[in-house]
Amino acid sequence: MAEEKATFAAGCFWGVEATFRKVPGVLSASVGYTGGHVKNPTYEAVCTDRTGHAEAVEVVYDPAKVTYDRLLDVFWSLHDPTQLNRQGPDMGSQYRSAIFFHNADQEARAKASKEKLEKSERFRRPVVTQIAPVEDYWRAEEHHQQYEEKHARRRFW
Repeated sequence: MAEEKATFAAGCFWGVEATFRKVPGVLSASVGYTGGHVKNPTYEAVCTDRTGHAEAVEVVYDPAKVTYDRLLDVFWSLHDPTQLNRQGPDMGSQYRSAIFFHNADQEARAKASKEKLEKSERFRRPVVTQIAPVEDYWRAEEHHQQYEEKHARRRFW
């Protein structure tokens, strides 16, 4: 079985990871940091908004079971790609919307997907999602991995 990787940033990485883990054909997903200039950053350093990193999710998937285009559709559905350097109450460049491609095919598909979304007029504001090559991906600290599963929100009503 051939595995491929895809890397996305769509705000706080906890919910993004949890959603991708549920997609049939996704073999694993981990949270981490990419797109910055500091080697082996910590969560605390990334939160200063001075390392240049985005909170990201690295998705390992089986392309025979799920396409990269399907993963892009999931990505677009997870967040508001018109918010620059923020998602909801989370502010800073670490929360930016970004697609970090692993090869030329992913780059072309990401750009085409973004263009299609822009032409759909689904959003009134411009889509600000960054599309860039993945460079170093630094896996986040273990307590951030599968955070939502580890800390299931309890509702009292």
